[in-house]
Amino acid sequence: MWIPFGRRKETARNDGVHLDEMGARAHLAFMANPFANQPSAAGQVRGYAMALLMVAASTLVGLVVAPRWGNSAVDLLYLPAVLGAAVIAGLGPSLLAALVSALAYNFFFTAPHLTFRIDDPNDVVTVLILFAVAVVTSQLTASIRTQARIADRLAARNATIAGLARRLLGCTSEQEIADVSVREVAQIFDCNALLIADGREARILSSAPGPMQLGPNDTAAAALTLKLGDRSGRGLNRAVPTEWQFHPVRSGSAVLAAMAIARDDGAPAVREEQFELLDNLLDQVALALERGRLEGEAREFTRVRERDRIRSVLMSTIAQDLQPSLTAVGKAVRGLQRSGSADKALVSEIGSEATKLERYLANLTQLGPEGDQEPLQAGDVTIDLFRRQVSRSGEPVHLTPKEYAVLAELAKHPGRVLGHAHLLRSIWGPAQEKQAEYLRVAVRGLRQKLERDPKQPTLILNEPAVGYRLRTE
Repeated sequence: MWIPFGRRKETARNDGVHLDEMGARAHLAFMANPFANQPSAAGQVRGYAMALLMVAASTLVGLVVAPRWGNSAVDLLYLPAVLGAAVIAGLGPSLLAALVSALAYNFFFTAPHLTFRIDDPNDVVTVLILFAVAVVTSQLTASIRTQARIADRLAARNATIAGLARRLLGCTSEQEIADVSVREVAQIFDCNALLIADGREARILSSAPGPMQLGPNDTAAAALTLKLGDRSGRGLNRAVPTEWQFHPVRSGSAVLAAMAIARDDGAPAVREEQFELLDNLLDQVALALERGRLEGEAREFTRVRERDRIRSVLMSTIAQDLQPSLTAVGKAVRGLQRSGSADKALVSEIGSEATKLERYLANLTQLGPEGDQEPLQAGDVTIDLFRRQVSRSGEPVHLTPKEYAVLAELAKHPGRVLGHAHLLRSIWGPAQEKQAEYLRVAVRGLRQKLERDPKQPTLILNEPAVGYRLRTE
């Protein structure tokens, strides 16, 4: 069950980020009424009344002009009324103005006057031409007005999307992205909003305008959206007993999160004609989440690499410091063995332990920072990660960037099985970790270039349903 937590403040907050003046006006106007369609009934009545008044004003001016300059200039007086009705009120009022203009011209300015009968054929042609010109002009003007309104609507929508993208650009963590996203969506659509993370269970990352919780039915609908990537909830095809609408936040074919929206009055939060705007906004959220996750993985990789480097330097230093002492112990043991004056069993044990320590220290020395620069040998294939070079039997092998990335990742863990998801996530990114075909294509290319018999590989081995490993023995 959804529980509202009070009314929202109606004042939009910029949070220190300002659009330019025109963009801000369009953004706020669009937030107030994102899809202004047709005017209300009262507005339509006002438009028709305004059209009739403008025709009446043109007629009065014509009655003043006609006695002095004749009727030849009167018909042109009606065109501004038709144009004004088209610009201000739209096509319907302008067509009415065209019809009434023709009738008024016939009634007041053609013989016999004050009747709708026309005796002179020239007056008939004049009235018909006046009506035709008025109709064509009204349609052209109304079409221009419609196009201008469409352009304003698109500009407002683009300003809304750009405003959200600009705010998300300054976010560095998943929590900041979630906070900005739900706040902007709640303001734009005048609703309550939640961002739910994809995982083992629906987890609320952030909510606006205040803290909110999901009931069992809401959680089930959210899980459906996260699993299938389809919209669900109130007013949508997948009807679930919930007050919320759930919309997927996608990155490619992967669903990163779900945006939940609901209104205090129980009406559907977003209408079907508003889905395009919402999807565009959610695309910006998906880009920000993907960027945040990649940046987080990059920071984690840098941290782990720096930790390993420090560990390698420390182990190498320890080995180098202890090596002289172990060498001295070994010389002393050999001296005691030659003299025969000490307990042979004890001397033998000391010598054995000293040999083990020397071997351990040799292994530690190989883990030093210079070890990363040593090429890896796998059969007749040499992999030099430091210089990013691969050769087979001494001949350089040209690999595509993805092929080299797969080989390099396997070479960093020689002999170890790396899962499909690990390789896809490391090379193609988290959004592609289910695209196993990408990995199969890259491995097929590597085998064609590196294996002696690609049909019977001995270098890059497949572990069914698990992953691949690089054989170096």
